Amino acid sequence: MVQTESTSLLQEAEHFIYKCYQELGLSREEAGARFLDVKREIELTGTYEHTFAELEHGARMAWRNSNRCIGRLFWDKLRVRDERHISRAAHIAESLCRHIETATNGGKIIPTLTVYRPSQPYKTDIGIWNHQLIRYAGYETEHGIVGDPISLQLTKLCQRLGWESRGTDFDVLPLIIEADGQAPLLFPIPEEIVKQIDIDHPDIEGFAALGLRWYAVPIIADMMLSIGGIRYTAAPFNGWYMGTEIGARNFADTFRYNKLPAVAELMGLDRSSETTLWKDRALIELNAAVLHSFRREGVSIVDHHTAAAQFKLFEERERKAGRELTGDWTWLIPPLSPAATPIFHSSYENRVVKPNFFAQEKKVASRPGTSGCPFH
Repeated sequence: MVQTESTSLLQEAEHFIYKCYQELGLSREEAGARFLDVKREIELTGTYEHTFAELEHGARMAWRNSNRCIGRLFWDKLRVRDERHISRAAHIAESLCRHIETATNGGKIIPTLTVYRPSQPYKTDIGIWNHQLIRYAGYETEHGIVGDPISLQLTKLCQRLGWESRGTDFDVLPLIIEADGQAPLLFPIPEEIVKQIDIDHPDIEGFAALGLRWYAVPIIADMMLSIGGIRYTAAPFNGWYMGTEIGARNFADTFRYNKLPAVAELMGLDRSSETTLWKDRALIELNAAVLHSFRREGVSIVDHHTAAAQFKLFEERERKAGRELTGDWTWLIPPLSPAATPIFHSSYENRVVKPNFFAQEKKVASRPGTSGCPFH
């Protein structure tokens, strides 16, 4: 490790240790003693290892500092699973399946983060190639795209690696994991651990015939978690869905499932002109269907108005704690009726504060328009 990298790591470690220990209610003397140990470890090995308390609180701080996330009110409730001892791809796949099961929790979703071995000098990083642990495949056919268009490239890669799919609109993709310096390996996810919700509408007859469904838990898998200068390249995390992520994006975007025309047709709306606002009316009912269906199945979900109110409470709590709140307004406002939420009329400094989550170089290309932070 070159001197500049070592110096930067030492500076980030010092800043994190003192802040973390202060927030945990520990003395400055305790933080100072811990930092001396960290300093010696960095000088000897070029890196250092977090205690579990540092890892847990650092991950929670990273959620609190996530500028794009509207659901940060619950940052201190994040459950952290320490799997740093695991290094083989097959064992990581088993651990990821346990994450899916425990986070799903029968529908009462638990915000969860699982962390694996961090980036280390002279070792190959662990990588999860999926953007989300659970996502639907997409196929190019002579009749158009079947499934999720955003998954076309990942689906092709899975097929090249030997995955045999059913070719439907809602096939759950397998995991692709890179570890131990080996070529990426493919691991199917057992169907029984993936909770999925069939989408119906409480009032519109025939809505179920559209055949829509979605999975219960959004688990972001390809971001890097940075805590005190240590980079965790495999640290998948989840919250629960905000309804608009599914109803106004995954189902409605023209480059995703593009279901607004079908919903409008079912509703008997006039699509001859934009001035009939048929898109707006269909969008409202599509989102109502998502919320209704998740709640029918007892699966955690939040509507965008409640999420915005929770974010304002988060703002107030951060102010009382003496912390400056940062945020990316363009991501915080929901994609449905944003002006009807208090966030629309607020402004935030979009400044990056660490610990935090960062994008990594994508292993597989995808189209733009992925859903936002799933921590809500």
